[in-house]
Amino acid sequence: MSPAAKLAIAALAFALPALPATAQDWPSRPLRIMVGFGAGGGTDVAARIISEPLAKLLGTSVVIENKPGAGGTIAGDIVAKGPKDGYSALMISTGHTVSAVMIKSQAYDAIKDFAPVGIVGRSAFVVLVQKDFPAKNLQELIALAKSEPGKLNYGTVGVGSTQHLTAELLRQRAGIQTQAVSFRTTGELVTALLRKDVAYAIDLAHAVRGQVASGDLRILAVATPQRWPSIPDVPTIAESGVPGFDVLGWYGLVYPAGVPAAIVEKTSKALNQVLSSDDVIKKLENIGALAAQSTPAEFGKLIETEITRWRDVTKAAGIEPN
Repeated sequence: MSPAAKLAIAALAFALPALPATAQDWPSRPLRIMVGFGAGGGTDVAARIISEPLAKLLGTSVVIENKPGAGGTIAGDIVAKGPKDGYSALMISTGHTVSAVMIKSQAYDAIKDFAPVGIVGRSAFVVLVQKDFPAKNLQELIALAKSEPGKLNYGTVGVGSTQHLTAELLRQRAGIQTQAVSFRTTGELVTALLRKDVAYAIDLAHAVRGQVASGDLRILAVATPQRWPSIPDVPTIAESGVPGFDVLGWYGLVYPAGVPAAIVEKTSKALNQVLSSDDVIKKLENIGALAAQSTPAEFGKLIETEITRWRDVTKAAGIEPN
């Protein structure tokens, strides 16, 4: 080869973008996705749905590790303070942004201590009533609440949960005076609705689909910005007289801050490819979630926006962090 040819090849190689050595070699061992909740919950199942196809694309195994407790923040702390080598990730949900507002002395910063990878799926919160409740739609419920200020109460799963703050946001935006009643589980909440101990409730659509299908409960409205595919006949809260109302549940993947950007980008592209698979889309639909794709920047923006919103909601409601 002539010196000129060698020089041309060298110049071409220099011009091509190169991944850092750590990204070129990654992954060379199993990837761990930590889940801050017990096995069988929505966050856990979403992580398991993506783990196998993600492993195939990345050419390594993906191990799911459950570390439940403290609203998912134990796992969050482990990942945030762990190695920044791209072998430890965290599956989070909407609760990640709620905890950032509701926990006074959280051991990590929900924004600064993580590198967003991408959204995995979205889910829908709905307004529920018992089948014989007099309001036939959300407008009638709001009118009833305004006619009897302070008389109606609403049920949620947990104080300071996403369900609670969504219901509080609805109360604020609709200008009604209703009282919160908290329950430990969706089962307890459903029982209270059926007994008419609470007038209405906010919960995830898939968590109550059995009672809705049986006719024991009715959905008055969905909190999502557009109508939800599995319940297309149900209007949104925005359509029902509360303009601009927009709350979506979601699951997503993050690394600890400091993981090389090339690794984050490689994982994000693989994740989006996984989420375009018909099999993965169907499995997510089975747990009430719609597969969603995003860039790391888009997911990061969502996290920041949600934290700001929930902070405003709690401040307006006088809800103090624990």
